[in-house]
Amino acid sequence: MPVAPLIERLEARRWRITPQRRAVAETLVGEHVHLSADEVFSRARTGFPDISRATVYNTLNELVAMGEVGEVRSPTGPVLYDPNGTDRHHHLVCTGCGTLFDVRPEGVDALHLAPGQRHGFRVEDVEVVFRGRCGTCP
Repeated sequence: MPVAPLIERLEARRWRITPQRRAVAETLVGEHVHLSADEVFSRARTGFPDISRATVYNTLNELVAMGEVGEVRSPTGPVLYDPNGTDRHHHLVCTGCGTLFDVRPEGVDALHLAPGQRHGFRVEDVEVVFRGRCGTCP
């Protein structure tokens, strides 16, 4: 079985990968993966039944702080964790069912604020969320 890209990045950073941390990281594999902490906990327990909810939350918080995992605010529920933290992308969200996809639209990277619109901020990142209805929602 190939090693997940997230685990490869964590190994390259020499992050201590305990069995519990590995169980969390292995749940965050695949394209368009956006899971709540409870979903990560549930999936991690299938491979590591003794993992605690606190360990899952602490691991997710560490991964976010490291920039390896992103947090996505879902319009229909809890924060979702995105393992695609190192590849710049944006999101397409269904306002009906909450389905969420990673997208890379053309021209978005050229977005910028005029100096008068920055309100004293030093802009460090841009996040774009496209909202609409998927094909299965009325």
